[in-house]
Amino acid sequence: MKKINFSAPINSLSFGNVSINMLRSLYKLGIDVSFFPIGKSLDFSSYDKLDEDFKKWVHKCSETKFRNLSPDTPSLKMWHLMGSESGIGRHQHLYTFYECDEPTQTEVGTCMVQEKTIFSSSHARKCFNDMGCTNTEYVPIGFDTDFHETNKTYLQGKINFGIIGKFEKRKHTARIINLWAQRYGNNNDYQLTCCVTNPFFKPEQMSQALAQATGGKRYTNINFLPYLKTNSEMNDLYNSIDINLSGLSGAEGWNLPAFNSTCLGKWSVVLNATSHKDWATKENSILVEPDGQEPIYDGAFFQEGQDSNQGNLNTFSEQSFYKALDFAISKHDKRNEKGVELKTTFNYDNTVEKILNIISK
Repeated sequence: MKKINFSAPINSLSFGNVSINMLRSLYKLGIDVSFFPIGKSLDFSSYDKLDEDFKKWVHKCSETKFRNLSPDTPSLKMWHLMGSESGIGRHQHLYTFYECDEPTQTEVGTCMVQEKTIFSSSHARKCFNDMGCTNTEYVPIGFDTDFHETNKTYLQGKINFGIIGKFEKRKHTARIINLWAQRYGNNNDYQLTCCVTNPFFKPEQMSQALAQATGGKRYTNINFLPYLKTNSEMNDLYNSIDINLSGLSGAEGWNLPAFNSTCLGKWSVVLNATSHKDWATKENSILVEPDGQEPIYDGAFFQEGQDSNQGNLNTFSEQSFYKALDFAISKHDKRNEKGVELKTTFNYDNTVEKILNIISK
């Protein structure tokens, strides 16, 4: 394939990060890209060490997008299902994440109007196949090579647990922090580092959420970080965490924080459900089996009765949580070699190659 229409966001959120990595692979392949950005601007700020020639290429692909536009050129959109009903040209393919387990008729219809809907997890694809969608594919995302092992010493004499990602009910953020505090709170042999700012919360909402997570108590060994703006800052955070708890999320389209930590040789405690099953194994992760499900609705991002984001999240027991943490502590000072091997299979060159093979048929 020599030419493609590509529509995606460029920002510091998960969709934006995946978009930038896909564009880097297209750039290396020499593909002629007509790039249609989703959003008001091209925000590369999180990629503080990005190649300048690549950035210029992306801007040029956007500025010249209409010059050789053809309705017959294959089109790829990288976006949410909702908002992807329209496209560029006659043959739009959608690459998307899906966290829930009960696709609505609106979501099914949006899936079906695409030439192909490509999901980032086999769980998501199965959910839509079970609803009668016959145009689905599964292609996993890759490891972001902006992240690398530093081999620095960050917290001497402490075991550092960490949780990264937007504060949400879906991710069990409050429960993870609360359970950790009950056993390890104010024990200076351990630390919990939390990078859980939700950019969609107002400051007072964020403060209220953190107070809920800690039960209103103050702990000397729980550290709440502000929003980290650059990949360099995130790289240090990933490397400082010995045991990552982000994988205990109850519903995910991939889970970049847990996956990235694992690829960097760290140990992640991972709920064995949804997209996690595509990459987390008992060899490369500390697996926790779900003990049930509960409605995903949180009154904010997931509201019952909406045209999207309906269903359940997976839960875990208190006993299985502490058992997993005990096992993780026993392994925390050993490099996760099987985790590092994930980078060979899950890389963006493979992701883009598979997607191009699908849309060129």
